[in-house]
Amino acid sequence: MYHIITGPQRTGELKRLVPDITQKMLVQTLRELENDGLIMRKVFNQVPPKVEYSLTELGHSLEPVLEALCHWGGDYMEKTSSKSEVQNLGTE
Repeated sequence: MYHIITGPQRTGELKRLVPDITQKMLVQTLRELENDGLIMRKVFNQVPPKVEYSLTELGHSLEPVLEALCHWGGDYMEKTSSKSEVQNLGTE
C-alpha cells in the first residue's frame, strides 16, 4: 500500500519496488487488499492487458499510519544497526 500512495501502480512496477516478493505473493496480497476495500483494481481494455492498482478512500485513510510505521522502521533500523556495530567492535 505504501507504494500505491503516490499514485496508481501496475503489477510490474510494484514487483520492482518490492524485489524480494514472489509474483504469487504479490498477486495474493493485492487480491486481499482489494477484497478488504483498501485498493481498487482497474483493468484497461487493450492488448496487451493493462491493470493498475490505486488506493480507495478507505486506503487513503491509512496514509498517516503507514507514514508513522515507515518512520518507526527507519528509526528502528538506525538503532539496531548502531547496536550491532558496537557489539561487533567488542568481539574484534
